[in-house]
Amino acid sequence: MNKQSQKLLFITMLAAQAVVISFYERFIPTPFAFAPGAKLGIANLITILAIFTLKPMDSAKVIFLKLLLSTFLSGTFSTFLYGFSGTLLSFLVMLALKTLGPKRVSVIGISTLGGIMHNVGQLLVFAFIARSWLVLNYLPILSFSGIISGFFVGLTGNYLLLKVTPLKRFHQDLLDDWTF
Repeated sequence: MNKQSQKLLFITMLAAQAVVISFYERFIPTPFAFAPGAKLGIANLITILAIFTLKPMDSAKVIFLKLLLSTFLSGTFSTFLYGFSGTLLSFLVMLALKTLGPKRVSVIGISTLGGIMHNVGQLLVFAFIARSWLVLNYLPILSFSGIISGFFVGLTGNYLLLKVTPLKRFHQDLLDDWTF
């Protein structure tokens, strides 16, 4: 199999895993009693793996395939709108942080800020729809859940990137391409 086919297969595999995880995550009760509506964000593990094993455009394909397919399977337009805004802001911030390089910011740090930014993106859209900035008062509570989820997703992602052989190969190829 040529390199282009391998990359396409890897993108498709990651997107499929993200959709499956996202689907089953809906059935897990939230451990964040203090933050109604907050989710664990387990599917964001795939986002972290995509960002650290693929080039930006390819990781964007994984993330937006997951968003579209998850919405198609069991979502609504509002689900898509909130998901899109959170995903886009989170993705852009994580990519920007990643350009700082592994000596300045870790996978865990990038994931944690990604969790917070996902919540910020969703709340900004909700504030726009509700025509009230008062909903942003919920941001500190959601940020706390984003920090917790982002930390554990980053910790798991870091472990997988270092220990799972195919991921290590993709991750190392990308590290070799990084410019600091």
